[in-house]
Amino acid sequence: MINGFKEFILRGNVIDLAVAVVIGAAFTSIVNVLVDALINPLIGLFFQAGSLDEALLVTVPNLVGGESTFSFGLIIGAVINFLAVAAVVYFAFVLPMNKLKERTQPVDAGDEAGPSEQELLVQIRDLLQAKNGI
Repeated sequence: MINGFKEFILRGNVIDLAVAVVIGAAFTSIVNVLVDALINPLIGLFFQAGSLDEALLVTVPNLVGGESTFSFGLIIGAVINFLAVAAVVYFAFVLPMNKLKERTQPVDAGDEAGPSEQELLVQIRDLLQAKNGI
């Protein structure tokens, strides 16, 4: 039981996951600052609100005689936050790592597609027929 746990912890992908969580948390704070300092003021220009939290509020009467407020601006803000984090992660990590992988992979001279399985079977049949004199 302890050996299985040790193998799990020492696997490379667990360390990668831990690093990804830490970097993701750091980027989330950066993106939150960008949203608060740049995007929210721009939203304020268009929607006459200080931030997305206060924008696009829709109040409707509910069944018990009170009112319910739908905050569509909050939803839009969450989507913008997600897209900003995803874009930063993609352009800062995924794209450069893919380019680095492409450059470091050895180039095979035989990258051209070889014969298909059916073509190989036909060649084997022909060789057997030639050997047996058929």
